[in-house]
Amino acid sequence: MTEDPTPIHPGTRIGHVHLKVADLDRALAFYGGVLGFALMQRYGTQAAFVSAGGYHHHIGLNTWESQGGRRPPPGTTGLYHVAILYPTREALADALARLDAAGIPLTGASDHGVSQALYLDDPDGNGLELYWDRPEAEWPRDAEGHLRMTTRRLDLAALRALSPRPAAGPGNTAPPAP
Repeated sequence: MTEDPTPIHPGTRIGHVHLKVADLDRALAFYGGVLGFALMQRYGTQAAFVSAGGYHHHIGLNTWESQGGRRPPPGTTGLYHVAILYPTREALADALARLDAAGIPLTGASDHGVSQALYLDDPDGNGLELYWDRPEAEWPRDAEGHLRMTTRRLDLAALRALSPRPAAGPGNTAPPAP
């Protein structure tokens, strides 16, 4: 792969993601009821748009090609995960408390040096990463200043201690993410 001499504008961001779901109400119960996204608009039983902070939508959910469908089997291509960036470590701790309260298991939890991340699947098997970025000045670098991300087990107990919500249930444990 060769790098284009005129890279993409540095202000470019991923604006939203659209997910195919089997059951719109079940997806809304997860994204709204568990994670706390606000419903911005719903189109009957076929589509809904949810967001944080009043944006038109961060996540679109639809059943246009997937009503009643099954999870994709392992070993197939598709989306690995959607990453949802939380503004503070405390906000990530709140997300973990919400997952604990709803009994949603983690599939992984990692400290990547640049970020701390929780991994899970939504009810339709779509992979999610909920994460917080450390300030850039704290990112691990080698002697020449090159970025050196890591994958270490995230201390879930320390993260839970930051949550303003009371602990619920037996606690969520997870292996580190790949």
